Amino acid sequence: MRTRTRRTVLAIAALTVVTGCQAAGDPPAGRTGLPAAPADPREFTLVASGDVLPHTSVIERAQADAGGDGYDFRPMFAGVRPVVSGAGLAICHMETVYGGDGDYTGYPTFKSPPQVAEGLAATGYDACSTASNHTLDDGAEGIRRTLDALDRAGVRHAGSARTEAESGATVMRAGGATVAQLAYTYDTNGLPLPQGRPWAVNLIDPDRIVADARAARKAGAEVVVVSLHWGTEWQDEPDERQLALSEQLTASRTNGRPDIDLLLGTHAHVPQAYEKVNGTWVVYGMGDQIAGEMTNHQGVTDPRGNESTIGRFTFAPPAHPGGRWEVTKAEFIPQAYDLDAGRVVDLNAALAQGADVGGVRDRIRSVVLSRGAAKDGLVMGQ
Repeated sequence: MRTRTRRTVLAIAALTVVTGCQAAGDPPAGRTGLPAAPADPREFTLVASGDVLPHTSVIERAQADAGGDGYDFRPMFAGVRPVVSGAGLAICHMETVYGGDGDYTGYPTFKSPPQVAEGLAATGYDACSTASNHTLDDGAEGIRRTLDALDRAGVRHAGSARTEAESGATVMRAGGATVAQLAYTYDTNGLPLPQGRPWAVNLIDPDRIVADARAARKAGAEVVVVSLHWGTEWQDEPDERQLALSEQLTASRTNGRPDIDLLLGTHAHVPQAYEKVNGTWVVYGMGDQIAGEMTNHQGVTDPRGNESTIGRFTFAPPAHPGGRWEVTKAEFIPQAYDLDAGRVVDLNAALAQGADVGGVRDRIRSVVLSRGAAKDGLVMGQ
C-alpha cells in the first residue's frame, strides 16, 4: 500500500514541477498556493518549514538530478516552491552542516553537499535556522563551510556562527516590518563547543533567549521569531520541557508587550501540534521536510519521519505606535517527502490531482490540531 501511494505521488510530483502547486484538499478548487494580496501594504506572510536532513539516499538523488555531475537539490523542493516563494519571509531549518571537496556523508555524522544552499535559495527561502544537534558534526570547519555556502546563495542564517559578532539575531525586512530571527538547540549530541568559540552554536537557555529577544527588540526589531531545536524524537505530543519552555518564553513581556512573537520547533522527526500560548503561536514541531527512509527507536521504518508541515502566518502592523504586530491569519500546509520520487510533495495539491494521500494528509491535520489550535483560528492552508 505504501509503495503504491508513493508511485502515485511520483506522477503528481512530476506534474507539479511543471504546473505549480494547485490548491487542494478542503479549500475550493482553482486557488493557488500564494497568499491573497495584503489589505495593508505593510502586512507580510511568514512561512516556515521543518528539518532538511540529507541522508545518503537524498544525496544520491541530488546527484542523479544533476545528471551525475555535481548535485542539484532544486527539483527536490520544486513542489513547494509556489508556497515558499509567495511569502514575504520564508524560513527553513538546515539541520546538517556541509562537507568539502566531495566529502559528503549521511547518518550518523552528517556532511551535506553545499549545493543544498542553492536549492533552498531557488525555492525562495530567505533564511534558515542552523542550530541543531548536528551543528558540530564537523566542528568549526563544518559551521564555516555551511554559513559560507548559505552566504554565497543569498540565504541568511541564525543559530550557529563563525564569529562572536554573528552569534546574535539575524535581522531582515518583510513587508513593513523589521524581523529578527534567533535560533537555539537543546544539545550537540555531546560534542563539545570548539575551543575558544563558546558562541559557535546557540544552546537553549531560557534566560539567554529572553535577553537576546529583548536586545533584538531594543535594536529595532518589530517582530521577533525564535527557532528551537527541541522535543522528544518520534513523539507526536510535545514533551514536558517543550510545554514548560513555551509557557515561559511566551509569558515574557517588556512594558506589557511580548518579547517573542512566534516560536518555531524542529527536531522530533514527526509533525507536532500548533498551539497559541499566552497569545503567541507556537509550532512544537514541523517534522522533517527532507530526509531519507527513517527508522524509529523500535527499529521499525516509520513513514512519519517523511511527513511535515509548512507554517504560514500573516502579520499585520500594530494599531498604535509601539504596539505588537499581530498574527491575523494562521495556517498549516501538510507535506511529505516522497522517497521513491525524491521530491517534497504538497499533499493538498497531490490529493487534488488524484494521488492516494488523503490518509496521510488527515493524520497530519489531526496531530497539528490536537491541542485545540482550531478554536484559536488555525486553518489548513493551500
